[in-house]
Amino acid sequence: MVTWKMKCSTYCLLAYRSDHNETRKLNCSERVMWKYSPDSDPALRIYPVNLGDEGNYTCEIASKAGNFLFFSSLTVIVPPTVTLTYDNSRVAVCQASAGKPAADISWIPASNHSTEEEVHHPNGTVTRLSYVGWVNSTLPTVTCLVTHPATNQTLSLDLS
Repeated sequence: MVTWKMKCSTYCLLAYRSDHNETRKLNCSERVMWKYSPDSDPALRIYPVNLGDEGNYTCEIASKAGNFLFFSSLTVIVPPTVTLTYDNSRVAVCQASAGKPAADISWIPASNHSTEEEVHHPNGTVTRLSYVGWVNSTLPTVTCLVTHPATNQTLSLDLS
């Protein structure tokens, strides 16, 4: 017998009993399923994964060889949407929207005069904005570097 217990945004149970060739699903999304046939490989598949799937997972296996417990924790990473814009007051704005975790933003050329702000969303994602002015700059371009566990992006803006 194999049982997956998931405690994420809801409590879900996925079970297989080999002697009856019977599977059971209790309070699970249709996205939660066996990756393969549970009698040959009891791997769990969640597709597509979303933020509500983040949490702790336990797999219990009862067999002739004994009882086994495996624990796993799922962390969902969300890549941000990145934009680079400027306004009439000669301020460039690099925005990394709705990422999890928050993205890091830096500038080329490096600036000691950039300012940042963060907006934390109810779903656990974060929007980070970084502002840099180029009022007295003679540089032709400014480049924003966004670093995140899911993606790294570079955007450039023509200042001329």
